[in-house]
Amino acid sequence: MWRHIASNAVTFLLVGLFLLGGIILWGKTTYVAEGPLEQAICVQVERGSNMRLVSQSLEEQGAVSSPALFRMGADYEEKSGSLKAGSFLVQPGTSMQGIVDIVTQGGASTCGTEVVYRVGVNRVSVQVRELDPVTSRFVERAEFTPGEEETPEAYSEISSKNDTRFRVALAEGVTSWQVVEALKQVDQLSGDVEELPAEGSLAPDSYEVRPGDDRAEVVARMAAAQEVLLAEAFEARDADLPIETPEELLILASIIEKETGVAAEREQVASVFVNRLNQGMRLQTDPTVIYGVTEGKGVLGRGLRRSELRAETPWNTYVIDGLPPTPIANPGRASLMAAAQPAETDFVFFVADGTGGHAFAETLDEHNRNVARWRQIEAERGAEAAGNASTGGN
Repeated sequence: MWRHIASNAVTFLLVGLFLLGGIILWGKTTYVAEGPLEQAICVQVERGSNMRLVSQSLEEQGAVSSPALFRMGADYEEKSGSLKAGSFLVQPGTSMQGIVDIVTQGGASTCGTEVVYRVGVNRVSVQVRELDPVTSRFVERAEFTPGEEETPEAYSEISSKNDTRFRVALAEGVTSWQVVEALKQVDQLSGDVEELPAEGSLAPDSYEVRPGDDRAEVVARMAAAQEVLLAEAFEARDADLPIETPEELLILASIIEKETGVAAEREQVASVFVNRLNQGMRLQTDPTVIYGVTEGKGVLGRGLRRSELRAETPWNTYVIDGLPPTPIANPGRASLMAAAQPAETDFVFFVADGTGGHAFAETLDEHNRNVARWRQIEAERGAEAAGNASTGGN
Protein backbone atom coordinates (compact mmCIF):
# COMPACT_ATOMS: atom_id res chain seq x y z
CA MET A 1 0.00 0.00 0.00
CA TRP A 2 2.73 2.44 0.94
CA ARG A 3 4.46 1.57 -2.28
CA HIS A 4 1.25 2.40 -4.18
CA ILE A 5 0.84 5.68 -2.32
CA ALA A 6 4.46 6.59 -2.99
CA SER A 7 4.03 5.72 -6.64
CA ASN A 8 0.96 7.96 -6.90
CA ALA A 9 2.75 10.77 -5.07
CA VAL A 10 5.63 10.59 -7.50
CA THR A 11 3.15 10.62 -10.37
CA PHE A 12 1.33 13.64 -8.99
CA LEU A 13 4.66 15.40 -8.40
CA LEU A 14 5.81 14.75 -11.94
CA VAL A 15 2.48 15.93 -13.32
CA GLY A 16 2.67 19.02 -11.12
CA LEU A 17 6.20 19.77 -12.23
CA PHE A 18 5.17 19.22 -15.83
CA LEU A 19 2.22 21.59 -15.44
CA LEU A 20 4.38 24.14 -13.65
CA GLY A 21 6.97 23.93 -16.38
CA GLY A 22 4.24 24.40 -18.96
CA ILE A 23 2.89 27.45 -17.14
CA ILE A 24 6.37 28.94 -16.88
CA LEU A 25 7.01 28.25 -20.55
CA TRP A 26 3.64 29.77 -21.49
CA GLY A 27 4.31 32.81 -19.32
CA LYS A 28 7.76 33.37 -20.79
CA THR A 29 6.48 32.88 -24.33
CA THR A 30 3.57 35.26 -23.77
CA TYR A 31 5.81 37.84 -22.10
CA VAL A 32 8.14 38.10 -25.11
CA ALA A 33 5.53 37.49 -27.82
CA GLU A 34 3.95 40.20 -29.98
CA GLY A 35 1.44 42.15 -27.95
CA PRO A 36 -2.25 42.84 -28.70
CA LEU A 37 -1.88 46.60 -29.27
CA GLU A 38 -3.33 47.59 -32.65
CA GLN A 39 -2.59 51.33 -32.63
CA ALA A 40 0.33 53.22 -31.14
CA ILE A 41 -0.34 54.77 -27.74
CA CYS A 42 1.36 57.24 -25.45
CA VAL A 43 1.86 55.71 -22.01
CA GLN A 44 1.88 58.23 -19.17
CA VAL A 45 3.95 57.28 -16.13
CA GLU A 46 3.35 59.76 -13.33
CA ARG A 47 6.04 60.57 -10.82
CA GLY A 48 5.73 58.19 -7.87
CA SER A 49 3.78 55.59 -9.86
CA ASN A 50 4.39 51.83 -9.70
CA MET A 51 4.19 48.76 -11.92
CA ARG A 52 0.68 47.86 -10.71
CA LEU A 53 -0.76 51.19 -11.81
CA VAL A 54 1.16 51.11 -15.08
CA SER A 55 0.06 47.55 -15.87
CA GLN A 56 -3.58 48.42 -15.21
CA SER A 57 -3.33 51.44 -17.51
CA LEU A 58 -1.73 49.28 -20.20
CA GLU A 59 -4.53 46.72 -19.93
CA GLU A 60 -7.16 49.45 -20.26
CA GLN A 61 -5.44 50.72 -23.40
CA GLY A 62 -5.23 47.22 -24.88
CA ALA A 63 -1.45 46.99 -24.75
CA VAL A 64 -1.11 43.90 -22.49
CA SER A 65 -3.24 40.79 -22.09
CA SER A 66 -2.24 40.07 -18.48
CA PRO A 67 -1.26 42.83 -16.02
CA ALA A 68 -0.13 40.17 -13.54
CA LEU A 69 2.19 38.54 -16.07
CA PHE A 70 3.52 41.98 -17.01
CA ARG A 71 4.44 42.65 -13.38
CA MET A 72 5.91 39.18 -12.85
CA GLY A 73 8.09 39.62 -15.95
CA ALA A 74 9.30 42.98 -14.67
CA ASP A 75 10.05 41.42 -11.28
CA TYR A 76 11.90 38.50 -12.87
CA GLU A 77 14.08 40.92 -14.89
CA GLU A 78 14.62 43.01 -11.74
CA LYS A 79 13.21 46.12 -13.42
CA SER A 80 10.20 46.84 -11.21
CA GLY A 81 12.17 49.35 -9.21
CA SER A 82 13.48 51.13 -12.31
CA LEU A 83 10.22 52.71 -13.47
CA LYS A 84 10.77 56.17 -14.97
CA ALA A 85 8.34 59.07 -14.97
CA GLY A 86 7.47 60.44 -18.39
CA SER A 87 5.48 59.85 -21.56
CA PHE A 88 6.54 56.94 -23.72
CA LEU A 89 5.50 55.92 -27.22
CA VAL A 90 4.47 52.26 -27.52
CA GLN A 91 4.15 50.95 -31.06
CA PRO A 92 1.55 48.38 -32.21
CA GLY A 93 2.46 44.80 -31.39
CA THR A 94 5.09 45.69 -28.77
CA SER A 95 5.64 42.76 -26.39
CA MET A 96 5.28 43.04 -22.64
CA GLN A 97 9.04 42.72 -22.37
CA GLY A 98 9.44 45.55 -24.86
CA ILE A 99 7.07 47.79 -22.90
CA VAL A 100 8.95 47.07 -19.66
CA ASP A 101 12.15 48.15 -21.41
CA ILE A 102 10.48 51.34 -22.67
CA VAL A 103 9.19 52.49 -19.28
CA THR A 104 12.36 51.60 -17.36
CA GLN A 105 15.21 52.62 -19.68
CA GLY A 106 15.17 56.27 -18.66
CA GLY A 107 16.05 59.25 -20.80
CA ALA A 108 13.68 61.81 -22.26
CA SER A 109 10.03 61.22 -22.92
CA THR A 110 9.35 59.94 -26.42
CA CYS A 111 5.81 61.19 -26.85
CA GLY A 112 3.28 63.43 -25.19
CA THR A 113 3.92 67.16 -25.19
CA GLU A 114 7.01 69.23 -25.79
CA VAL A 115 7.96 72.88 -25.76
CA VAL A 116 10.48 74.00 -28.37
CA TYR A 117 12.29 77.31 -28.04
CA ARG A 118 13.34 78.10 -31.61
CA VAL A 119 16.22 80.51 -32.04
CA GLY A 120 16.10 81.71 -35.63
CA VAL A 121 18.09 84.28 -37.56
CA ASN A 122 15.12 86.65 -37.80
CA ARG A 123 13.02 85.78 -34.76
CA VAL A 124 12.72 83.72 -31.62
CA SER A 125 9.57 81.68 -31.15
CA VAL A 126 8.12 79.16 -28.73
CA GLN A 127 6.20 76.15 -30.04
CA VAL A 128 3.95 73.96 -27.92
CA ARG A 129 3.50 70.60 -29.63
CA GLU A 130 1.86 67.28 -28.90
CA LEU A 131 2.74 63.99 -30.54
CA ASP A 132 -0.14 62.04 -32.06
CA PRO A 133 0.89 58.43 -31.31
CA VAL A 134 -1.15 57.07 -34.21
CA THR A 135 0.52 59.19 -36.90
CA SER A 136 3.79 59.80 -35.01
CA ARG A 137 3.46 63.45 -36.04
CA PHE A 138 3.53 66.49 -33.81
CA VAL A 139 0.40 68.63 -33.68
CA GLU A 140 0.99 72.27 -32.81
CA ARG A 141 -1.01 73.48 -29.83
CA ALA A 142 0.36 77.03 -29.69
CA GLU A 143 3.12 79.27 -31.01
CA PHE A 144 4.17 82.72 -29.85
CA THR A 145 7.03 85.19 -29.71
CA PRO A 146 8.22 85.60 -26.11
CA GLY A 147 8.26 89.18 -24.89
CA GLU A 148 6.11 90.37 -27.79
CA GLU A 149 2.94 88.31 -27.58
CA GLU A 150 0.77 87.21 -24.69
CA THR A 151 1.73 83.81 -23.32
CA PRO A 152 -0.92 81.28 -24.42
CA GLU A 153 -2.76 79.27 -21.79
CA ALA A 154 -1.62 76.07 -23.52
CA TYR A 155 2.01 76.98 -22.78
CA SER A 156 1.34 77.62 -19.09
CA GLU A 157 -0.65 74.39 -18.81
CA ILE A 158 1.77 72.12 -20.64
CA SER A 159 5.02 73.57 -19.27
CA SER A 160 3.85 72.79 -15.73
CA LYS A 161 3.43 69.06 -16.43
CA ASN A 162 6.10 66.67 -15.17
CA ASP A 163 6.35 64.74 -18.44
CA THR A 164 6.74 67.71 -20.79
CA ARG A 165 9.94 67.79 -22.81
CA PHE A 166 11.80 71.05 -23.37
CA ARG A 167 14.18 71.73 -26.25
CA VAL A 168 16.20 74.69 -27.47
CA ALA A 169 16.66 74.57 -31.25
CA LEU A 170 19.30 76.76 -32.90
CA ALA A 171 19.01 77.55 -36.60
CA GLU A 172 22.11 77.56 -38.78
CA GLY A 173 23.52 81.06 -39.14
CA VAL A 174 22.43 82.56 -35.81
CA THR A 175 25.02 84.64 -33.99
CA SER A 176 26.29 83.95 -30.49
CA TRP A 177 24.68 87.20 -29.27
CA GLN A 178 21.32 86.04 -30.63
CA VAL A 179 21.67 82.72 -28.82
CA VAL A 180 22.48 84.28 -25.45
CA GLU A 181 19.67 86.82 -25.77
CA ALA A 182 17.21 84.07 -26.67
CA LEU A 183 18.26 81.90 -23.73
CA LYS A 184 17.42 84.80 -21.43
CA GLN A 185 13.80 84.40 -22.54
CA VAL A 186 13.66 80.66 -21.80
CA ASP A 187 11.85 80.80 -18.46
CA GLN A 188 12.60 77.14 -17.70
CA LEU A 189 16.32 77.88 -17.40
CA SER A 190 18.24 79.54 -14.59
CA GLY A 191 21.48 81.47 -14.14
CA ASP A 192 23.30 83.88 -16.42
CA VAL A 193 25.81 83.60 -19.24
CA GLU A 194 28.54 85.86 -17.94
CA GLU A 195 30.67 85.98 -21.09
CA LEU A 196 29.49 86.08 -24.69
CA PRO A 197 30.71 82.92 -26.47
CA ALA A 198 33.09 83.41 -29.36
CA GLU A 199 31.32 83.84 -32.68
CA GLY A 200 30.97 80.55 -34.52
CA SER A 201 31.66 78.45 -31.42
CA LEU A 202 28.09 77.16 -30.91
CA ALA A 203 26.67 74.24 -32.89
CA PRO A 204 23.26 74.82 -34.48
CA ASP A 205 21.23 71.84 -33.29
CA SER A 206 18.38 70.82 -30.99
CA TYR A 207 19.26 70.55 -27.30
CA GLU A 208 17.17 68.81 -24.66
CA VAL A 209 16.92 70.91 -21.51
CA ARG A 210 15.26 70.38 -18.15
CA PRO A 211 13.56 72.92 -15.91
CA GLY A 212 16.19 74.57 -13.73
CA ASP A 213 19.13 73.85 -16.06
CA ASP A 214 21.82 76.51 -15.95
CA ARG A 215 22.05 78.68 -19.06
CA ALA A 216 25.84 78.71 -18.97
CA GLU A 217 25.89 74.91 -18.91
CA VAL A 218 23.56 74.75 -21.91
CA VAL A 219 25.89 77.10 -23.80
CA ALA A 220 28.84 74.90 -22.79
CA ARG A 221 27.06 71.89 -24.35
CA MET A 222 26.57 73.85 -27.57
CA ALA A 223 30.25 74.81 -27.62
CA ALA A 224 31.39 71.23 -26.98
CA ALA A 225 29.23 70.00 -29.85
CA GLN A 226 30.73 72.59 -32.22
CA GLU A 227 34.26 71.61 -31.21
CA VAL A 228 33.51 68.05 -32.30
CA LEU A 229 31.96 69.12 -35.63
CA LEU A 230 34.83 71.48 -36.41
CA ALA A 231 37.46 68.86 -35.60
CA GLU A 232 35.74 66.33 -37.86
CA ALA A 233 35.48 68.81 -40.74
CA PHE A 234 39.08 69.98 -40.39
CA GLU A 235 40.30 66.38 -40.32
CA ALA A 236 38.32 65.64 -43.51
CA ARG A 237 39.40 68.79 -45.39
CA ASP A 238 40.84 68.64 -48.90
CA ALA A 239 44.62 68.72 -48.89
CA ASP A 240 44.97 71.67 -51.27
CA LEU A 241 42.71 74.12 -49.45
CA PRO A 242 44.06 77.64 -48.74
CA ILE A 243 43.02 77.02 -45.12
CA GLU A 244 45.66 76.42 -42.48
CA THR A 245 43.78 76.27 -39.16
CA PRO A 246 40.43 75.09 -37.78
CA GLU A 247 39.60 78.73 -37.01
CA GLU A 248 40.04 79.70 -40.66
CA LEU A 249 37.79 76.81 -41.69
CA LEU A 250 35.18 78.00 -39.18
CA ILE A 251 35.35 81.55 -40.57
CA LEU A 252 34.89 80.34 -44.14
CA ALA A 253 32.02 78.05 -43.13
CA SER A 254 30.24 80.94 -41.41
CA ILE A 255 30.40 83.02 -44.61
CA ILE A 256 29.03 80.09 -46.64
CA GLU A 257 26.24 79.69 -44.08
CA LYS A 258 25.16 83.31 -44.45
CA GLU A 259 25.47 83.42 -48.23
CA THR A 260 23.07 80.63 -49.15
CA GLY A 261 20.07 78.87 -47.69
CA VAL A 262 20.01 76.35 -50.55
CA ALA A 263 21.59 73.11 -49.40
CA ALA A 264 22.59 72.00 -52.90
CA GLU A 265 24.57 75.22 -53.44
CA ARG A 266 26.84 75.13 -50.42
CA GLU A 267 29.74 73.36 -52.11
CA GLN A 268 29.53 75.68 -55.13
CA VAL A 269 29.48 78.80 -52.96
CA ALA A 270 32.45 77.37 -51.06
CA SER A 271 34.29 76.83 -54.35
CA VAL A 272 33.86 80.50 -55.28
CA PHE A 273 35.50 81.67 -52.06
CA VAL A 274 38.26 79.07 -52.24
CA ASN A 275 39.00 80.04 -55.86
CA ARG A 276 39.11 83.71 -54.89
CA LEU A 277 41.48 83.01 -52.00
CA ASN A 278 43.73 80.98 -54.28
CA GLN A 279 43.79 83.79 -56.86
CA GLY A 280 44.38 86.56 -54.33
CA MET A 281 40.95 88.11 -55.00
CA ARG A 282 38.97 89.79 -52.25
CA LEU A 283 35.93 87.79 -51.17
CA GLN A 284 33.53 90.76 -51.58
CA THR A 285 30.61 89.15 -49.77
CA ASP A 286 27.76 91.23 -48.34
CA PRO A 287 27.21 89.21 -45.12
CA THR A 288 30.66 90.26 -43.91
CA VAL A 289 29.72 93.90 -44.47
CA ILE A 290 26.48 93.41 -42.53
CA TYR A 291 28.41 91.84 -39.65
CA GLY A 292 30.69 94.85 -39.59
CA VAL A 293 27.61 97.04 -39.11
CA THR A 294 25.72 94.94 -36.56
CA GLU A 295 28.59 92.91 -35.04
CA GLY A 296 26.06 90.09 -34.80
CA LYS A 297 23.72 91.98 -32.48
CA GLY A 298 20.46 91.52 -34.29
CA VAL A 299 19.31 91.77 -37.90
CA LEU A 300 20.16 94.75 -40.11
CA GLY A 301 16.60 94.86 -41.45
CA ARG A 302 17.40 96.91 -44.58
CA GLY A 303 19.62 96.97 -47.60
CA LEU A 304 23.27 97.92 -47.39
CA ARG A 305 24.27 101.50 -48.12
CA ARG A 306 27.09 102.31 -50.50
CA SER A 307 28.95 103.97 -47.65
CA GLU A 308 28.77 100.71 -45.68
CA LEU A 309 30.20 98.75 -48.59
CA ARG A 310 33.21 101.10 -48.51
CA ALA A 311 33.48 101.31 -44.72
CA GLU A 312 36.68 99.95 -43.19
CA THR A 313 35.61 97.41 -40.60
CA PRO A 314 37.60 94.30 -39.65
CA TRP A 315 34.99 92.12 -41.41
CA ASN A 316 34.29 94.04 -44.63
CA THR A 317 35.71 91.77 -47.34
CA TYR A 318 35.24 94.51 -49.95
CA VAL A 319 38.11 96.41 -48.34
CA ILE A 320 40.19 93.72 -46.61
CA ASP A 321 42.20 90.90 -48.16
CA GLY A 322 41.54 87.28 -47.32
CA LEU A 323 39.27 86.08 -44.55
CA PRO A 324 37.86 88.33 -41.83
CA PRO A 325 39.39 87.94 -38.35
CA THR A 326 36.45 86.01 -36.85
CA PRO A 327 33.42 84.02 -37.98
CA ILE A 328 30.29 86.06 -38.72
CA ALA A 329 27.78 83.48 -37.44
CA ASN A 330 27.50 79.94 -36.11
CA PRO A 331 27.71 77.56 -39.08
CA GLY A 332 26.14 74.11 -39.10
CA ARG A 333 27.68 70.77 -40.02
CA ALA A 334 26.79 71.06 -43.73
CA SER A 335 28.52 74.42 -44.15
CA LEU A 336 31.57 73.19 -42.23
CA MET A 337 31.84 70.22 -44.57
CA ALA A 338 31.28 72.45 -47.63
CA ALA A 339 34.17 74.63 -46.49
CA ALA A 340 36.31 71.53 -45.98
CA GLN A 341 35.33 69.85 -49.25
CA PRO A 342 34.19 72.47 -51.78
CA ALA A 343 33.07 71.57 -55.28
CA GLU A 344 35.75 71.61 -57.97
CA THR A 345 34.77 74.56 -60.18
CA ASP A 346 36.30 77.60 -61.85
CA PHE A 347 33.59 79.90 -60.51
CA VAL A 348 34.73 83.20 -58.99
CA PHE A 349 31.41 85.10 -59.10
CA PHE A 350 27.80 84.54 -58.11
CA VAL A 351 24.66 86.62 -57.80
CA ALA A 352 21.03 85.93 -56.87
CA ASP A 353 19.01 84.30 -59.65
CA GLY A 354 15.50 85.17 -58.49
CA THR A 355 14.58 81.65 -57.38
CA GLY A 356 16.23 81.79 -53.97
CA GLY A 357 19.47 80.42 -55.37
CA HIS A 358 22.39 81.91 -57.28
CA ALA A 359 23.78 82.14 -60.79
CA PHE A 360 27.49 81.31 -60.88
CA ALA A 361 30.07 82.59 -63.34
CA GLU A 362 33.70 82.03 -64.27
CA THR A 363 34.28 85.39 -65.99
CA LEU A 364 33.37 88.98 -65.24
CA ASP A 365 31.44 89.33 -68.52
CA GLU A 366 29.30 86.32 -67.68
CA HIS A 367 28.81 87.65 -64.16
CA ASN A 368 27.73 91.07 -65.45
CA ARG A 369 25.07 89.41 -67.61
CA ASN A 370 23.81 87.50 -64.57
CA VAL A 371 23.72 90.74 -62.58
CA ALA A 372 21.74 92.45 -65.36
CA ARG A 373 19.20 89.62 -65.32
CA TRP A 374 18.88 89.87 -61.57
CA ARG A 375 18.34 93.65 -61.72
CA GLN A 376 15.66 93.11 -64.35
CA ILE A 377 13.92 90.62 -62.05
CA GLU A 378 14.13 93.13 -59.20
CA ALA A 379 12.66 95.88 -61.40
CA GLU A 380 9.80 93.64 -62.55
CA ARG A 381 9.00 92.65 -58.99
CA GLY A 382 9.08 96.29 -57.91
CA ALA A 383 6.70 97.26 -60.70
CA GLU A 384 4.37 94.40 -59.84
CA ALA A 385 4.36 95.36 -56.16
CA ALA A 386 3.61 98.98 -57.04
CA GLY A 387 0.78 97.86 -59.31
CA ASN A 388 -0.73 95.70 -56.61
CA ALA A 389 -0.52 98.55 -54.12
CA SER A 390 -2.30 100.96 -56.48
CA THR A 391 -5.15 98.48 -57.09
CA GLY A 392 -5.50 97.38 -53.50
CA GLY A 393 -3.77 94.06 -54.12
CA ASN A 394 -6.26 92.83 -56.77
